[in-house]
Amino acid sequence: MVDQFIGTWKMVATENFDNYMKALGVSFVNRQAGNLAKPYLIFSVEGDTVCMKSQSTFKTSEVKFKLGEEFEETTADDRKTKTKITLENGKLMQKQLWDGKQTTLERELKDGKLVARCIMGNVVATRTYEKEA
Repeated sequence: MVDQFIGTWKMVATENFDNYMKALGVSFVNRQAGNLAKPYLIFSVEGDTVCMKSQSTFKTSEVKFKLGEEFEETTADDRKTKTKITLENGKLMQKQLWDGKQTTLERELKDGKLVARCIMGNVVATRTYEKEA
């Protein structure tokens, strides 16, 4: 399942995130705050429900989901999306749909780090996390 993701991960690098937020339609003020935030990503599992929390001084957001089941999500930037998260070839794939748009967030483990790719059209941002001891 998602056991390899369980734990607390601290963001250590980010690339092209401002352009990704622009592509999503995030306001200038919220992009500034989002660019300064160094979030922790916290994964836990209770039964067949996965909890994924993004925590920073700017904002904390949390989703609880079952793999493969669509749910309604209010994102950190306040979009109301239909979201489905699946596990494909070891990658946690999160697809968000809203207002005729779609973004995909791919999370995978590479060399002991959690690498998140945020994809909106042809804009790709990469965020890298290291596991806390």
